[in-house]
Amino acid sequence: MSGHSKWSTIKHAKGIADAKRGQMFTKFIKEISIAARMGGGDINSNPRLRTAVLKARASSMPKDNIERAIKKGTGELGAKAYEELVYEGYAAGGVAVLVEVLTDNKNRAAADVRNIFSKTGGNLGVTGSVSRMFNRKGIIEYDADKVSEDDIMEPALEAGAEDITNEDGVITVTTDPSGFDGVLEALQDKGFESISAEVAMVPEAYVPVDAATAEKVQKLLDRLEENDDVQHVYSTVEYPDDFDPDSE
Repeated sequence: MSGHSKWSTIKHAKGIADAKRGQMFTKFIKEISIAARMGGGDINSNPRLRTAVLKARASSMPKDNIERAIKKGTGELGAKAYEELVYEGYAAGGVAVLVEVLTDNKNRAAADVRNIFSKTGGNLGVTGSVSRMFNRKGIIEYDADKVSEDDIMEPALEAGAEDITNEDGVITVTTDPSGFDGVLEALQDKGFESISAEVAMVPEAYVPVDAATAEKVQKLLDRLEENDDVQHVYSTVEYPDDFDPDSE
């Protein structure tokens, strides 16, 4: 997939806040719970739940936490009712930003997201103003030190993968959203253990920014990621080669 290195940079940048394990687990719990509520608690018949559980396991979330989150979703333990919302806007430099939210209080979430945009040099747009710049794709990643690209390529393509790339020590399998489950299962059946697997919003094109603008964009993305109601943040930013998101 062209631009995969930019995709990795985006994920690396937005992963700074997610590195806080407790906050990351909170996001996983909400994602697992709503998936179980919508499609039931059986991961074998609920693709969305299976993906959410896989992501949680890849981040070393304890099995007990995962099981409790599923039971909350199915109502066995009682759970908050979460709503899914999407906000669209722009950061500094005309960088498009797409924000996916899971919240039990949409008024609080809306106020928080609006406040973050306004205080970090961005602005919210109308529905559809940004989402058209992204394509939903299945992204499955493997550690190139543990998995051979040659070994993955044949079963991935046979299962319907669109592309396989190997960059920066990460083998990335890209799929159509409808084929994500089948490809992931085919590779799991072969014994390949992914480091991440998700259906995500991937930009059609990226917006290069200078160092000063990159700092502003990163500040907005970090603030959004740190918000408990925010599940995912995607952007079209292309950082300068010498920009280190970790230093921001």
